[in-house]
Amino acid sequence: MYKQLIVLAILTITGCNTSETTNDINIETSKHETTLKEYWDYQDNEMIYNGGIKMIPITTPKGEFKVWTKTIGNNPTKKVLLLHGGPGMTHEIYECFNSWIPKEGIEIIYYDQLGSYYSDQPSDTSLWNVKRFVDEVEQVRVALDLNKDNFYLFGQSWGGILAMEYTLKHQINLKGLIISNMMASIPEYNNYAHEVLGPQLPADVLQEIMNIEKNQDFENPRYAELLMNHHYTQHVLRKPINQWPEAVNRALKHLNPEIYVYMQGYSEFGISGDATLKNWDRSDDISDIKVPTLVIGSKHDTMDPKHMEWMASEIPFADFLLCPQGSHLSQYDDQKTFFEGLIQFINTVDSDEFQKM
Repeated sequence: MYKQLIVLAILTITGCNTSETTNDINIETSKHETTLKEYWDYQDNEMIYNGGIKMIPITTPKGEFKVWTKTIGNNPTKKVLLLHGGPGMTHEIYECFNSWIPKEGIEIIYYDQLGSYYSDQPSDTSLWNVKRFVDEVEQVRVALDLNKDNFYLFGQSWGGILAMEYTLKHQINLKGLIISNMMASIPEYNNYAHEVLGPQLPADVLQEIMNIEKNQDFENPRYAELLMNHHYTQHVLRKPINQWPEAVNRALKHLNPEIYVYMQGYSEFGISGDATLKNWDRSDDISDIKVPTLVIGSKHDTMDPKHMEWMASEIPFADFLLCPQGSHLSQYDDQKTFFEGLIQFINTVDSDEFQKM
């Protein structure tokens, strides 16, 4: 039923003809369009004063800290909280959303998780675990007054793990979920990296990478050089390094290596070393996700697109969007496919026809 409605919405929006049984369906994606006054009518004086920025206090087992958020737009039914990757990356990898989402009347909320550059950065590895991050997202939700009538959660890469975990615990609060460029199993991700993507590298390059990993010589500058020039430009962002967006380069400079290495390892070539996420697997649980879901995968991703398509088939109310030109950051290397699909999903879930189902 949900997949059929998505198709009908797309056909309606693009003006394509459908069969006689669907010609009369008209999804009013513009019902909740906001006026200019409403668009800027924040109820929070701090956000008005700071251009949408709000520092949110977070309670943790190690005390109270603050995390950085920035809201752009103000839509009563379409609010998208963005969970960045890493762990330890920043919201900056999503700055290109500014060119696509606000003009559609959709509210977006940038957010640096605890430990990331614009938020507090305590140095305590006991804080870097999935359960605590889930609790943090819930505290952010409450502080921003997000609820099942307006709350869309977007998570990419590590943010996709966090989004899945949050949904499995708190989906009653969600209107819609977007899992972008993330598989439901780290062991499967590792297999894909080493069994499928690795052999695509030049043989001498792969051998040198494997030797460095075998010797755990991860601090060797040659390791980053090999991966950046041969793996990242093919599977993380498909552009020459000198053409990578300024926002992405800035985010990489702001990466918190303490969190990244502790949870992910030393690179995007699978999970390395004793990183704490190496055994994470929710393959058997994603069918418990009952909220409308869009899974985004890319043909050239570090993640297996076939696995992500399978995820969409397992989640009861889900669709799959493939970015054929994209890689791990498909919001940059396949922008049109990525953003048009994301916008259509949000507008469809927000439509009267869908809400009546």
